[in-house]
Amino acid sequence: MTIRELTKEDAKHAVYGGCILGGGGGGWIHDGLEKSELVFQTGTPQLISVEEMNDQDYVACVSLVGAPSAKEQYIDAQQLIDTVQKMQNVFDQPLKALMTNENGGATTINGWLQAAATGLPFLDAPCNGRAHPTGSMGSLNLSEVEDYTSIQTFSGGKGEKRVEGYVAASLDLASNTVRSISVQAGGMVGVCRNPVDIGYVKENAALGGITQAIELGKAFLAVPEGPERIEAVASFLKGRIIHSGKVSQFELNATGGFDVGIVQIDDLELTFWNEYMTAEMNGERKGTFPDLIMTFNAETGLPVVSAEIEEGLDIAVISVPQENLKLSSTMFNKKLLKAIEPIIQKKIL
Repeated sequence: MTIRELTKEDAKHAVYGGCILGGGGGGWIHDGLEKSELVFQTGTPQLISVEEMNDQDYVACVSLVGAPSAKEQYIDAQQLIDTVQKMQNVFDQPLKALMTNENGGATTINGWLQAAATGLPFLDAPCNGRAHPTGSMGSLNLSEVEDYTSIQTFSGGKGEKRVEGYVAASLDLASNTVRSISVQAGGMVGVCRNPVDIGYVKENAALGGITQAIELGKAFLAVPEGPERIEAVASFLKGRIIHSGKVSQFELNATGGFDVGIVQIDDLELTFWNEYMTAEMNGERKGTFPDLIMTFNAETGLPVVSAEIEEGLDIAVISVPQENLKLSSTMFNKKLLKAIEPIIQKKIL
């Protein structure tokens, strides 16, 4: 596959597969399914591989920035489209495609709507093939490019919380600014950011990551509802189910536009910073970000993101080695990974 029209069935598979690859973050399934309905009311997006583009072609990343648990979050379709149109106005090169920042229940199809509305193709190369907490982790290692100026256009919120605009600054400053604005907007904004050329994408993005999400979702939904679906996921990703049981403790704190907390299931402890960061059984490490750690409803087999966990819920937990994922160059950047440690009070490196 190098270029093809995406279908509603692809979208459904992408939402479920993306949610699993989200590793606890990346948005909610119901949001992804609602967004997919809007996509095909708008038009038909096309999926394009990097091989079909020139190394000098520019693409921009679209994403959602904010805390998944925020109760006042609001972004409509026109706001998402506006971020791309604003980027086309402020960036001095024509955009030839759009890409998403990560895989997740809502994020794998980030950009399908904008692609359908603008006629730009959607790139089969997310900035990261799993979900991650910080903007820098979804920015293709641009944090290592000296004197790089990040351009980020944003829109979100409604009523008195409605906000739109753009920022041009260092990557950290631009990302932190947009994160702060997302809090003021009610918890979430849509963003179009960091135009880069395809040559750079080839070196740093998760090539084929959208196809992996679609194929994973297809394998998941091919199995009847129940715990066998979890086994199908573990088999597809060459991971393993590390524990099943009732949630005995759940703590979530929304701080600075992130969800941070812990999940305790018997002797298994999970920490999360939007996404699951560590899994430890009696102090023995069973998975460490960017390994994929993901929770599922043990009865239905449906994936459960970190913000959905409740005490008393029967869940199963899988762990997938990072070698079996399609990952960005940022997932091997020790400086970015080190930033996780003071948040969750655990060793990552």
